[in-house]
Amino acid sequence: MFVVESICVAWFTLEFVLRFINAQSKLAFARGPLNIIDAVAILPYYVSLVVDIKDESHEDVIMGAGRGYLDKLSLILRLLRALRILYVMRLARHSLGLQTLGVTMQRSMREFGLLLLFVCVAVTLFSPLVHLAESELAPFAATHPHHSFSSIPASYWWAIISMTTVGYGDMVPRSIPGQIVALTSILSGILIMAFPATSIFHTFSRSYQELKQEYKRVWKEERDEEIAAESGKSCSKDDSSLDELKSVSKNGNNGMKSSKTPTLPSAAF
Repeated sequence: MFVVESICVAWFTLEFVLRFINAQSKLAFARGPLNIIDAVAILPYYVSLVVDIKDESHEDVIMGAGRGYLDKLSLILRLLRALRILYVMRLARHSLGLQTLGVTMQRSMREFGLLLLFVCVAVTLFSPLVHLAESELAPFAATHPHHSFSSIPASYWWAIISMTTVGYGDMVPRSIPGQIVALTSILSGILIMAFPATSIFHTFSRSYQELKQEYKRVWKEERDEEIAAESGKSCSKDDSSLDELKSVSKNGNNGMKSSKTPTLPSAAF
């Protein structure tokens, strides 16, 4: 796995360096989100490689207080190694679907904000209700510690997983008032999730069509450039062959004229 990773990182590094060299604006290249992701995904390999070599060389020297430093360094190293999952984000360069997803999220920030606002308001509403129903209206219903709604902040988690229709089952209302609140929160969550979903879906469809047309336009332009280049080469070859034919025919005509010129006898002089 280390050899495979080394080969892949070497290829990614070469590609990144070549794209940086050929970029017209180095600052714009450095500010690109995908380029930042590429750099963050590549750097942990080299950092871990350097740190591993340093650890091997200083393992017998650093003792006592230096062990805490090594522990912190190893934690940072593990976090950097976890960033290697960003290799998957490189697929966005070559995947129309992932690009459409990114454009849709960028264009639907307002809808996501509204969704977050709706969820926060509903969670703030249903958490006190379920806490009241389970702790006050039915005080003997929450006897099991895993199902107790001890406080309103502790009920936030239950409201979130109920409104998103996930329902892990770690917190379950046992009383009838609590179950009525749970039913209301689940139905409200379905409606809240459905409101912005239509707008986000239309944005996704429109972004997909736009990117698809852009891909077709770029492909057509590249194809036209290739055809123009091939036709230019063929025209230059035809012109050169035509010039050769003209020169050959001209030389042939000059030879024929010289052969047809009459020679006067010496007696005439």
